[in-house]
Amino acid sequence: VSGVQLHSCPYVSSALRHGLRSRRSTGNRWHRVGVHAHVTGVHSTRVHQEGGGEFWRETLSGSVTLVCDHDVSSVLLCSVQVKRSRSKGGLAGPDGTKSVFGQMCSKMASFSPDSLLLPHRVWKVKFVGESVDDCGGGYSESIAEMCEELQNALTPLLIVTPNGRDESGANRDCFLLNPAVKSSLHFSMFRFLGVLLGIAIRTGSPLSLNLAEPVWKQLAGMNLTIADLSEVDKDFIPGLMYIRDNEATAEEFEAMTLPFTVPNASGQDIQLSVVYLQRSFFYHRLHEFDEQVSAVREGMARVVPVPLLSLFTGYELETMVCGSPDIPLHLLKSVATYKGVEPMAPLIQWFWEVMESFSNTERSLFLRFVWGRTRLPRTIADFRGRDFVVQVLDKYNPPDHFLPESYTCFFLLKLPRYSCRQVLEEKLKYAIHFCKSIDTDDYARIALSGEPAADDSSEDSDNEDADSFASDSTQDYLTGH
Repeated sequence: VSGVQLHSCPYVSSALRHGLRSRRSTGNRWHRVGVHAHVTGVHSTRVHQEGGGEFWRETLSGSVTLVCDHDVSSVLLCSVQVKRSRSKGGLAGPDGTKSVFGQMCSKMASFSPDSLLLPHRVWKVKFVGESVDDCGGGYSESIAEMCEELQNALTPLLIVTPNGRDESGANRDCFLLNPAVKSSLHFSMFRFLGVLLGIAIRTGSPLSLNLAEPVWKQLAGMNLTIADLSEVDKDFIPGLMYIRDNEATAEEFEAMTLPFTVPNASGQDIQLSVVYLQRSFFYHRLHEFDEQVSAVREGMARVVPVPLLSLFTGYELETMVCGSPDIPLHLLKSVATYKGVEPMAPLIQWFWEVMESFSNTERSLFLRFVWGRTRLPRTIADFRGRDFVVQVLDKYNPPDHFLPESYTCFFLLKLPRYSCRQVLEEKLKYAIHFCKSIDTDDYARIALSGEPAADDSSEDSDNEDADSFASDSTQDYLTGH
């Protein structure tokens, strides 16, 4: 880094503030931010070491939209058809348009630019057939549902890595952007995916998306290398090197009757020229996702200053969007509060012992059960003042006959006063694996009848129980923050 560049570091922040003041007067919201970052030429690593995180947070806080909770846009989503499609396999409707992700994508046109700059949730959700007054839980559930759909082939946007397809090498459980989908509908869906990534960064609410490292690097504005390809397709480089370095004679090579094709990232065969053209094919593989990455970054630019993503590595960007895939219990404990029970009571000790025994997958299911999310925020500050509340009630009688209850809007777990740890573990495991609908009675009624529900208002039972919780000096939860 040159002396001039280092000298400019202290002035980037003030230049940024000047750029933000006029962001609404430009065609590109983050154009001036990008210009300042480019003019200073500050190297990513240097800015990060010199307070890049603070620099980034200052940018976001300077562009927050402040509105009342009742002004947040409401959307009506139907998840019943999605569940039916999932049971049959394949996409949820043509090109995944009937998925929750597809439904939300079609509604994005009605969202104003400023509505995407909220510091908390961006929309309220009403699920058809699931009685919920969305104070935050329905919104979190919609996000979790969309992440699940993206990785369960209900939409065509993501594909498993070649290593995952071949069951060999690293990153088998990761996904790449699908280079084979290129219609205008697909690109609008990629842009909406970018909006979701931007919302996760701005709100501090992590997404459960297992994208491969090369995707994050490209989203951060970094160029891919041959080594990046090897991380997701271990056979690609050795195969081409073998062809290039083969010492067989022309006659021997001809007798091998080798196919002149090679699979791309999605597994489709690409025809090769008889002449080995190393650079041109490497170029194709290094840039086969460029159009999709560009669309995702375009969506992110509606929410966050994309030019400044170059301040971060791909790994850092992934952490900003997804948090840590590991769920540290010490972080969850640090925001836990208790109602109707002492923190050192045997029931609470059993609860944390059971949580300690859970696998990371089970902890993720637990988070979705109690909060509608599958990952924890990165730090205590990212919880934005929200506590995890464990409430023990004596109304469950006999207690061992009842399952736990949760209220995702309030990050609230209600426990019967179980007689032993074994019963608590059994009931909690059943709840996190099988209790996913917000209102199972309504869902069952619709699923059996096959008829979509009207926009009913069967919220009374939810609100009645919620009132008992909210009345005890917890009125702040009702703001939906």
